[in-house]
Amino acid sequence: MARESLRERNRVWKNSRDLLAVIDTDGVFRDVSPACLRILGYPSDQVTGRKVLDFVWDDDRDQIKPDLKSAIENTHTAFEIRIAHRDGSPRVVSWMTSREEDRIYAYGRDVTFEKRQKTALEETEAQLRQAQKMEAVGQLTGGIAHDFNNMLTGVIGALAIIKRRIAANRLDELDTFIDAATKSAHRAAALTHRLLAFSRRQSLDRQPVDLKQLVGSMEDLFRRTLGEQVELLINVTPGTWKAVTDVNQFESAILNLVINARDAMPDGGKLTIETDNVVFAETDLARGETLLPGSYIVLAVSDTGIGMSQATIEKAFDPFFTTKPIGQGTGLGLSMIYGFAQQSGGHVRIYSQVGLGTTIKLYLPGSPEEASAPKSSSVSQFVPPRGEGETILVVEDDEAVRMLVVDVLKELGYRVVEAIDGAEALPIIEGTRRIDLLISDVGLPGLNGRQLAEIAIGARPSLRVLFVTGYAATAASRADFLAPGMDMITKPFSIDDLAQKVREILTVQ
Repeated sequence: MARESLRERNRVWKNSRDLLAVIDTDGVFRDVSPACLRILGYPSDQVTGRKVLDFVWDDDRDQIKPDLKSAIENTHTAFEIRIAHRDGSPRVVSWMTSREEDRIYAYGRDVTFEKRQKTALEETEAQLRQAQKMEAVGQLTGGIAHDFNNMLTGVIGALAIIKRRIAANRLDELDTFIDAATKSAHRAAALTHRLLAFSRRQSLDRQPVDLKQLVGSMEDLFRRTLGEQVELLINVTPGTWKAVTDVNQFESAILNLVINARDAMPDGGKLTIETDNVVFAETDLARGETLLPGSYIVLAVSDTGIGMSQATIEKAFDPFFTTKPIGQGTGLGLSMIYGFAQQSGGHVRIYSQVGLGTTIKLYLPGSPEEASAPKSSSVSQFVPPRGEGETILVVEDDEAVRMLVVDVLKELGYRVVEAIDGAEALPIIEGTRRIDLLISDVGLPGLNGRQLAEIAIGARPSLRVLFVTGYAATAASRADFLAPGMDMITKPFSIDDLAQKVREILTVQ
């Protein structure tokens, strides 16, 4: 029996396609199986008696030393190392070792081919991801170009007609073309806000917001939007926490959800708006979930409409993806809501079945703090507040914007000093001339607006600052960006909004 067992072991040793080796504690091969010739290109007798390090790939020699030390000191180890083939090429060998007394018994499997396959697969996947990324960028830029070209045509065309009519002294109906240009410009501004929301780069003014007040203030707007064919049910759960978010962006997100739900019910139906509180622990969140453990409010908008297929749900948050006919949707509504929720520290989820309707749940951080009342959206006759001779320093590198701001401020009764950038503004700030307010673009060349403001307040501690921004990643959270005595207005802004903001910041004690 002993001889038979020995013969079986010898057969395993000779016929094994993997490399079997006996190594002493000095790191010297004492015996290797015939598979050495197939794997490394050396016959066994040219390996036996030589050090393991003699065959290790040069770049991996420092790496294998601790592995060999571990194999000598521990009963069982496993590691992967490159071994130099006789032809000069590297072979990746996966080793498992077992130590008994002064000998280490090693089992080595050639995994070079598997490694190459894995690398090739990773490269292919990287190329696929890049192709998908470029496809998404193409879809995004194509959608932007289409929409902006339409809007710019409205602006440029209307201005061209106005110019011709003024030259011909035909001043009748100019208001019609002015209104058309203004409408197109507002549509372009709305598109940029949606894009910034999608990319999570809009400037958010986060405050605790009471959902009962907010939804209640919008109920009339919902009913006018939905029409008589859609029944509206609102259920704000008693004790719903405040949502820590930007109230204006939240209003826009809810209205978008309501409009989408209406469009999904062309023959009428029922739309339900509900709220609730939810607390997520670590164990409640799926792997890869963007939500963090914590307290959230949930606003759910449900409809009894046509529903979505799984394929549609998977693309619903993509920019410019829409199932609506051409001209009836930009495809930015849900992507804007998704970006807004993510930037607010929340999330949005879709639950839907074809023919049975859709529920979209918006999760936002919840807070028991006092809520700020929603801003009134009622329209009334507004007279821009006038200045009282205060001096304002305007720093703006865009000539057209600077010209408009300076002209408006002068008309309102302010004294205005203007500068193109921080370098031109510094001598004015460090001089003796009176300055009551600094209005600065955030994205200036050289010193940015925030850095300029720090220097200005250092020189004039009582100076107030109003930032103007079209997009600034650092200003994405107003609470983090603004210090006391500072405020912000987002481009594009109306003349009335600028006048009101300037008056407010100058009169705050």
